[in-house]
Order: sequence, then structure tokens, then C-alpha cells
Amino acid sequence: MNAVLSSLSSRGVLTLTLNRPDRHNALNPGLLTALHAALLDAERDSQVRTIVLTGAGASFCAGADIEHMRSTRDLSEEANLEDARLLAQCLRALDEVDRPLIARVNGNAFGGGIGLIACADVAIGTMTAKFALTEVRLGLVPATISPYVIRAIGTRQARRLFLTAARFEAPEARAIGLLHDTVAASQLDETVEAYLESLLQGGPNALREAKRLIRIVEEASDREMLLEETSRLLAKLRAGGEAKEGLSAFLEKRKAGWTAK
Repeated sequence: MNAVLSSLSSRGVLTLTLNRPDRHNALNPGLLTALHAALLDAERDSQVRTIVLTGAGASFCAGADIEHMRSTRDLSEEANLEDARLLAQCLRALDEVDRPLIARVNGNAFGGGIGLIACADVAIGTMTAKFALTEVRLGLVPATISPYVIRAIGTRQARRLFLTAARFEAPEARAIGLLHDTVAASQLDETVEAYLESLLQGGPNALREAKRLIRIVEEASDREMLLEETSRLLAKLRAGGEAKEGLSAFLEKRKAGWTAK
């Protein structure tokens, strides 16, 4: 059984489904390797315009696979380092993939599953989904997911949830910034579709550049350099064919060419 299912629609929507429903889509080396490879493939495929990440079965992702965690007890620190890097590399690929990414949170998410959600550009969850960061109760910490989770929910909330390992529900996940929207399970696909429709109205190159722009601004330490870099980016896009088509379509009151794809 494939640990990650991949399906590309005629509109360029790539759906990646974590496919270990009997284990609540828990993360093990096989799943992480498959997800990482699928993300790299997506970036090389010009037909992919946006990505949806979801889980098979009742859960989104239960975090680390307990059976795999049991095996790590007998590994050396160096071997554990290599194992930890699998998750770190996968999270980085998820966070930096240059296509818009929607997390379709179809059920519960714990530990590393919360890390996956935090890497998404848009996260939509069912009202019944539950969440927790319980690593400290195993004598661990949410180390590799921490840059993404802290960025999503903020330091103050991270201190509370990392330390107490408290469970929280979808409304709170939305209130603290982990989810952007919460809906009834029956409305999940409809809501994801509405977000997809909005994303597909954007120019494919503009969407990629918008994601890159956010990272540029977030990581900037020199205001003058930021001013110059953002000015150059705008000038480059204005001179490009996609922006010319977008402006022409607006002025001519028609749809831009990329919306027909």
C-alpha cells in the first residue's frame, strides 16, 4: 500500500493523501520519504498549480508512529539524528513548496501532524477535530515542528501547549491561528473547493512569487535591502507576460488566460 496517494486533476490541483488509515496516518520513515518525494515531484511538474494535503480515513495525522518510536529506543544518538532529519527535511519541503498548499484537516492531528498543518498556506479543519502536542509526556519535545508551529500560533500559545500537552479542539485551533477555517465535516470539501477557486484565479507565477515574497519580508534584516529587493520584484513582474495578460484581462473585462486551464 502506498503511504501517500497522489492525484492530479485536470485543473492542476494535486491532492496528496496520507494513506495509513489503520495507523491514523502516523508518521514513519516510509510515509515521510514518500511525502517528501511527492513534494519534490510537484515542484518539477508544470501542470501542478496548487496542492491539497489530507488524510485517509477518520484522522488527519496522529503524529509519530508509536511502533517506529519504540524502535528508536535502541538506536544511537547519531542514528536518531538521521531519523529526525527525515521529518525535518519533509517539513521544510512542505513549508517551502512553491505552489499554494491547503491542509484539508479531515480529523484529529497530534504532534507531527500539527507540524504539517502549520506548514500550509491555508488550513481548513472539521469542527470535531482534536489537537495536542503531547511530546513532553514521552520525555521529548516538539523539536523539528517547532519553527512552523511557533510561527503559526505564536510564542505565548506555544509555551502553554508545548508544556502542558493540553488537548484542544477545532474552535481553539482557529482562535490561536493553527486553522484558518473550521466547518462541519459535510462542508469540508465545499469549503476547500471555494479556496481552490480563489487560488486558481491568481496567476501561477504570481502565486509562487507571493509565497517567496512573504519569506523575503519575514527573513529580512536590512530595511534598505528589503526596499530594493521588493521594488525589483515588482518591476520584474510588471514587465513579464503574466502581469500584462492579467492587466489586459482586467481592463477588457474578461477572464485571464490562466483561469481556463
